[in-house]
Amino acid sequence: MNIVKRLINWLETHASVPAYGGWVLGGIAIAYFGAAVNTMAGWLYVISGLSFALLAVSAFLVQRSLLGLVITRRPIEPVTVGDELTIELEIYNQKLKPANLLKITDILPFLLGKSVSQSIEIIPGKEIYCWKYYYPTRRRGVYRWHTVELSSSAPWGLFFSRRQHKCVARAIVYPLVLPLNTCPLIDEIGQEESLQINHRGNPWQSTSTGLVRSLRPYRFGDPTRLVHWRTSARYGELRVRELEIITGGQEIIITLDTSTKWEEDHFEQAVTAAVSLYFYTQRQQLQTKIWTAATGLISGEREVLETLAAIDPVEDATPLPENSPLIWLTANSPSLSTLPLGSRWILWQNINPSQDLESITSKDYPGIIIRSEQPLQPQLQKSV
Repeated sequence: MNIVKRLINWLETHASVPAYGGWVLGGIAIAYFGAAVNTMAGWLYVISGLSFALLAVSAFLVQRSLLGLVITRRPIEPVTVGDELTIELEIYNQKLKPANLLKITDILPFLLGKSVSQSIEIIPGKEIYCWKYYYPTRRRGVYRWHTVELSSSAPWGLFFSRRQHKCVARAIVYPLVLPLNTCPLIDEIGQEESLQINHRGNPWQSTSTGLVRSLRPYRFGDPTRLVHWRTSARYGELRVRELEIITGGQEIIITLDTSTKWEEDHFEQAVTAAVSLYFYTQRQQLQTKIWTAATGLISGEREVLETLAAIDPVEDATPLPENSPLIWLTANSPSLSTLPLGSRWILWQNINPSQDLESITSKDYPGIIIRSEQPLQPQLQKSV
């Protein structure tokens, strides 16, 4: 059976195979030819001969209809998971004669979804047909595919043929970035240093999350505890304290633990948390980088998004950065005891209600235990 399928596939992509109508007409032609042999009636020979000729011409023309067509693909813009990819293909008819009754199929990778097809009634000679479609995305990733198929059964639908065209595609689906309004896990880094500086007589005003760098107009989502009411009354509009977080000149490094075994849903949440924390720290004007076992330290919005889009839950273990506080995202609680001084952690682990949390967390480093059945954003915004 597999041999028959391979043979049919080879004939479709290199020559042509009869369609349903072709098989019916071929059967009729053979029947007329058999009757002509038995009766020696000339008109039966004529009918059978015309039928075979029609089949031969159809087999030749269906292959000819697919010649002279060139397919090119426009670059695919990256999107965030949940948005739609915009995919554009151009089919150029190099011939003077029009190409009729075509079907184009974009062979998408299995992880992205099912292949997409479009019927084309006619492409005039020396003209370009543009095909643009939108494809929904359900998970992050870097997707590559290489094949577009053109098929036809023109002009009479008696034979079917298809040709494969190499048309390289690369689509990047970024992980979701949560719009965090606050994140105590980040805000409280350096709080102790800030208080020490203030006790030594620093003129900056101390707050619960850092030092006041300046005052700026209120923006939607700012916590009301940062409103400077006296200045707001003077200017007639709300003014908010902009904080300076002291980290001793060190970078904050967000790290994904890819040396441990993850549940798929937990790892996807961890990737979302990592990219959301990175963009939150960027808004807070903190020196931040992402570390992964495959790439090492990286920074820059586009590079971070592309790296986290392609990250795999299992990568070769490499030494962690030293002398810098880490935001450690892991599913392995024993690893919390090995973090550098000043680090924070986020842990994904199924915990029984009766289980002692102190037995799986570190007392030296504050962190958050994520409940996978609850929304991620409120958990990242809760107090440590």
